[in-house]
Amino acid sequence: MPSNSVEHPPATLRRGDEVTLTIEKVADRGKCLAYHNGQVVFVPRTLPQESVRAAIVKKRKKFAEAKPIDILESSSDRVVPRCTYFDHCGGCSLQHVRYSRQLVDKYSLVEEAMHHVADLSDLKILEPIPAPHPYHYRNKMEFSFSRYRWLTQQEISSGKKFDTSMALGLHPSGIFSKVLDLHECHLHSERSHSVVNGIRTFVQASAWDIWDWRKNEGFLRHLVLRESRHSPDFMVNIVTSYHDTNRNDDLKTYLQQKYPFVTTVVNTINSTPAQTSFGDHTETIYGTGYLTDQIGDIVFQIAPDAFFQTNTLQAEKLVETVEHLSNITSDDHVYDLYCGTGTIALSLAKHARHVTGIELIEVAIDNANHNASLNGIENCTFIGGDMLKLLRPDFFAEHGNPDIVIVDPPRAGMHPKVAQQVANLPARKIVYVSCNVQSQAKDLLILSKTYRPVVAQPIDLFPQTHHIENIVLLEKRS
Repeated sequence: MPSNSVEHPPATLRRGDEVTLTIEKVADRGKCLAYHNGQVVFVPRTLPQESVRAAIVKKRKKFAEAKPIDILESSSDRVVPRCTYFDHCGGCSLQHVRYSRQLVDKYSLVEEAMHHVADLSDLKILEPIPAPHPYHYRNKMEFSFSRYRWLTQQEISSGKKFDTSMALGLHPSGIFSKVLDLHECHLHSERSHSVVNGIRTFVQASAWDIWDWRKNEGFLRHLVLRESRHSPDFMVNIVTSYHDTNRNDDLKTYLQQKYPFVTTVVNTINSTPAQTSFGDHTETIYGTGYLTDQIGDIVFQIAPDAFFQTNTLQAEKLVETVEHLSNITSDDHVYDLYCGTGTIALSLAKHARHVTGIELIEVAIDNANHNASLNGIENCTFIGGDMLKLLRPDFFAEHGNPDIVIVDPPRAGMHPKVAQQVANLPARKIVYVSCNVQSQAKDLLILSKTYRPVVAQPIDLFPQTHHIENIVLLEKRS
């Protein structure tokens, strides 16, 4: 019998083996966990208590990864994914799960991180705040142009001929050398979806050349779409390897005629080999070159490269939660660490005596200062610099000690030395906002030595994906 036989799978798994698995529980990154002869196997696009046939695609020392071939016993929480590309696209991983169950599973992930990784078994974790719109919620989507189109198994088996030299879409899950040519996506709006397909048609008709990452040559690199939820603003950002006035004029004419709701078009120039939509500089083709949007009563001008929460309505819930947990008084000096463009700081300013925001990225500081001026807010100070170097006695002597600290670091969390600096602050409260509960849990191991974690409030900003935002309130220990 061959080693990958279905009837008698080997005790030690190898790539290509097919096995029957009973899914035990939800794991990280949208995958579920099963066991085979005591070996851990991670399987995407499954649900707990399901029985599945799966093929081993990766084998590591401590675990294996498999892809589902057939669902033998299905969960009652399984639903039909809306998107044609769900089995292939890396954009979202949970469309097969009923939304109410997504929230249950995300709660479990927060609970696992807080109770076991952070060792906070007594921490009260509230039910996640659900998104009112589980689809079409993103205000920003970034697509890649590619000369290397990924064909789905359905496309291959159809017998049709496909042009694989051009694609506009997202990368398949775990594959960054090719791009799925997406003609639908349910995370952004219908009009955003129509612009993607229209630009694809325009580019193909105009015979514009596509960037080749292997040869470091070509013109078109990325398409970034942003739209406001509280104004009619809609931005098209075409990312290219160099500036071409004639092509920009042609694109301008096409978009103005075909999509009059587009209010501004910009061209970001990225002449480096880096596969990123950020560039050397950005030129405005027409319109203002920015969006205007709101979170609560604060108005933001959003530049093409500025960070802004991708789910505007849930970002409002996030800010409201931070306001509630921090319970700021008019005498309080608030520190907003990793303040970005000032979304939280500016929203808290109306309650506080003063807010001091600190951020490493200088352009974000410029945006924060501009947004403060735009809203007539005068009790915010935004300072650019490395947290590790700034949080020292001379900084506190100049700016004053904090009464309350807001921490909203990148996905990787805080540097351990920064976490220790924050743990040593004399504030009475810390409100820790995180988009990665695993890194947040590691930071809480340090913070909880001097601050007592009181409550955690998850907020689902990213339906159909495995991501969950989590806010933890900590109070100074006596």
